[in-house]
Amino acid sequence: MHNTATTCGFSGRPLQESASPRASVWDVLSLPTGDVRGRPYEERRALMLDMVAGLPEGSPIQAVSATEDVEVARVWYETLTGSGVEGVVAKSGRSPYRAGRSSSWKKVRHAETIDAEVVGFTGVAGRPRALAVRLPDGRIALSQRLGAQLAAQVAAALVAVAPAARGRAAGGESFTAAESGLLVEVLAGTTRHAVVTVTRVR
Repeated sequence: MHNTATTCGFSGRPLQESASPRASVWDVLSLPTGDVRGRPYEERRALMLDMVAGLPEGSPIQAVSATEDVEVARVWYETLTGSGVEGVVAKSGRSPYRAGRSSSWKKVRHAETIDAEVVGFTGVAGRPRALAVRLPDGRIALSQRLGAQLAAQVAAALVAVAPAARGRAAGGESFTAAESGLLVEVLAGTTRHAVVTVTRVR
């Protein structure tokens, strides 16, 4: 990973447990001196660390840990799942900031492929945006946004089912309940609040 910075954790929980809420930051896009999105990530991170270091003592804002050492990143990945850390993010140190997906960074997360029952959806039945699925442990989770092909495959089953009342996933997200009897294969993170991605219809 030459000239690549690996940041640890994208679970939404800080690495350091604390009785008070904390906010973790991993990048800076703008400063009082101007927009820095066009500067390389390694420069933006240095600016961010200077900014965090200048905050008052006891500030709830902390920088996400980062390393250029592959072995350190591997240890983080293999040992921090118990702290709620879902994985690591590898970024090119030379890359400017680009909104949306970018080939210059990659998430590496702990996940497993499992079957899940579809119990609802967001959007409309004929064009669902995401699915509410019941995981093997009984939790109901909302999936990531469906691709066009998967949405079309699922829609055929959803339009045949009369939608029920509104439901709510374990994370608090609202969805339209629909007991379709449909099974899908999902890639689910191994942490409690993990991301769920539908990979195919069973």
